[in-house]
Amino acid sequence: MQEIGERNPKCGIEAAGLTGTGKVYYNLGEADLYEEAIRRGEARLTAHGALVAQTGQHTGRSAKDKFVVRDDNTDPKVWWDNNKPMSPQHFENLLADFIEHAKGRELFVQDLIGGADADNSLPSRIITEYAWHSLFIRNLLIRPDRSALPTFEPKLTIIDLPSFRADVGRHGARTETIIAVDLTRMIVLIGGTSYAGEMKKSVFTALNYLLPETGVMPMHCSANVGPAGDAAVFFGLSGTGKTTLSADPARTLVGDDEHGWGEQGIFNFEGGCYAKTIRLSAEAEPEIFATTQRFGTVLENVVLDENRVPDFDDGSLTENTRCAYPLHFIPNASETGLSGHPKNIIMLTADAFGVLPPIAKLTPAQAMYHFLSGYTAKVAGTEKGVTEPEATFSTCFGAPFMPRHPSEYGNLLRDLIARHGVDCWLVNTGWTGGAYGIGRRMPIKATRALLTAALDGSLNRAEFRTDANFGFAVPVAVPGIDTSILDPRSTWADKAAYDAQAKRLVGMFIQNFGKFEDHVDATVRSAAPSVQEAAE
Repeated sequence: MQEIGERNPKCGIEAAGLTGTGKVYYNLGEADLYEEAIRRGEARLTAHGALVAQTGQHTGRSAKDKFVVRDDNTDPKVWWDNNKPMSPQHFENLLADFIEHAKGRELFVQDLIGGADADNSLPSRIITEYAWHSLFIRNLLIRPDRSALPTFEPKLTIIDLPSFRADVGRHGARTETIIAVDLTRMIVLIGGTSYAGEMKKSVFTALNYLLPETGVMPMHCSANVGPAGDAAVFFGLSGTGKTTLSADPARTLVGDDEHGWGEQGIFNFEGGCYAKTIRLSAEAEPEIFATTQRFGTVLENVVLDENRVPDFDDGSLTENTRCAYPLHFIPNASETGLSGHPKNIIMLTADAFGVLPPIAKLTPAQAMYHFLSGYTAKVAGTEKGVTEPEATFSTCFGAPFMPRHPSEYGNLLRDLIARHGVDCWLVNTGWTGGAYGIGRRMPIKATRALLTAALDGSLNRAEFRTDANFGFAVPVAVPGIDTSILDPRSTWADKAAYDAQAKRLVGMFIQNFGKFEDHVDATVRSAAPSVQEAAE
């Protein structure tokens, strides 16, 4: 077995049980991985020097094919209503077959870190079959200094073999695609999918399991910080605007997707960004657009024209086109991935019903209610089989990655909000003037202006009304914002249709929250929306 690259001499690939493989490439940099990806026919160069790859049939996460090993350790800790169990024997069979499948194959290894806070970090070894996957995960996680590689010891190991096909009977799988997570031994096996996002979300899943026991809140959020050190956290599912809205030239970007909140403040789990590129433009999102023209960026399922120029308006492969780049490609990105405690928390939702206002201020009880509810719309392409937005409730704005019961995360967040006096806002980046198919997407300029007012504190001085259905405070007028957009009902041509939609959405909230009512106190239960009579 030929090994190339730098690693801990006491910790080779055999530590993961892998023997008899082909060449093993350790911790290659961008140029070497470019050469290998192109040599192997995995990817192409764009006209601007980025690397572009296609992921085949899986252009999003395969959430239904993810399993967690249920053993004596995880059984009492994991939220099994949300996580599919796998028996230890099925995992053992799967691991043995992964090891056999890897024999004779060239493999790429990256030794990386999840978590910018040294006291709460997760050293991770990611072993991939594809060179472009190795570059992707190198961009997304934190790259240790090369001087640390000779002593690097991983606590999490991910083996990603897209050419592997799971056996439903032998492995306890649902299909030939498998994402199997052993949280006791900290091993993740990914097979039957080329979608690179499975790797980064596996690291997130592990941190979501480990950190709550230490009192640290893991969050599916982006974060940035203003010139005065005023940090802000943006919760939201994929497609709601976490990456776009946190990439603010007036503020320092801490990170775009995953963070922890501990004793010292906020820390990024990652060292890069994974931004959606569908209909990306230099005018609307200049910082993200610029990264797509840089050497080192990985474009995923982006269509190239005859001159190899990316066509970001072409969604023929998927609406979930992406770019993965290291955080320092954003000019105003944090060099440390650390900030103080947040002054504001933003909960993003893409309301497909067109009912919610563009911004609302939440009480602490309302914040916990909406955090546990996690209402949004699944955006086309984010998950396989989703071709248009559909309403969903994803607790903690990240249920697919939450091993523990939502109440654990909710209680942590509630305590941190109270301890640090944080202002909380619900922001709708979804539809206005009607439901999906009738209305239009909320103007991004309006969203940015409202966020700026919330973050600089000026929105707190506005006049507010109480929303008739949801009970939260909604600004009546904001300088520079069309007043009508602040009142969703007024943007609908058919007011009775709005009332019917609002009633329907309120009912969905109430029905969904039923499973949490025994886990929260009376103040949170009282923050629930209520069905109101139609306004005159």
